[in-house]
Amino acid sequence: MHTPLIGITADSESPGGYSKYPWYAIRENYCSAVRAAGGLPLVLPHELGLVENYADLLDGLLVSGGNFDVDPALFGAKARHPKVTVKEGRTDFELAITRGMLKRDKPVFGICGGQQLLAVALGGTLIQHIPDEVNAPLAHEQPNPRHQAGHDVAITEGTKLHRITGERKVPVNSAHHQAVKTVPANLVVDAVAPDGVIEGIEDPSRDFCIGVQWHPEFNISPADGKLFAAFVDACRK
Repeated sequence: MHTPLIGITADSESPGGYSKYPWYAIRENYCSAVRAAGGLPLVLPHELGLVENYADLLDGLLVSGGNFDVDPALFGAKARHPKVTVKEGRTDFELAITRGMLKRDKPVFGICGGQQLLAVALGGTLIQHIPDEVNAPLAHEQPNPRHQAGHDVAITEGTKLHRITGERKVPVNSAHHQAVKTVPANLVVDAVAPDGVIEGIEDPSRDFCIGVQWHPEFNISPADGKLFAAFVDACRK
């Protein structure tokens, strides 16, 4: 059976900590979740000049999360919330590689900040800081460890996410202060938190173009493993 090559976007850090020079980082379980589902994980450096080469080579793209935000200017906001921090080089690369993969109609899976990036790439907008825009919000930056559930999400019946998971409600982990605010008409909101925050989006016209706000690489429920399996299966086609 063909082992699909899955690109995973890395985080980038300034000098300090691991190295006195700029460095890339990726949490191990992004890679192990892809491998467990039958894919061949490949971590991608932020080389804008190689985007077309990557997009030709890869069978699928996983846009990972990180402790930073998409620049609000990219979705038309006139002001930046004080809580927003950006990594322009990473975002520039992720937007370019995501659009390159979508242009080739190859599978894209956005996780947490990757979902937000995917939404913006497809014409959506973001909530810049949940506590300022959502009434009585949940603790989306959960105080308990990320390998545990923080809250449940309701999955919309009839969506691809519903068909993949076979569930209408699943427990998820939560580590974000931003969220998807609006999506264009061709996209579907497929999961929502109890406070109304969008937790999942998909493009039903594509074989696999899904973003989730939680971190399924921690595999805290059977639905998480099914998501990775469906993503890798789509990358085999």
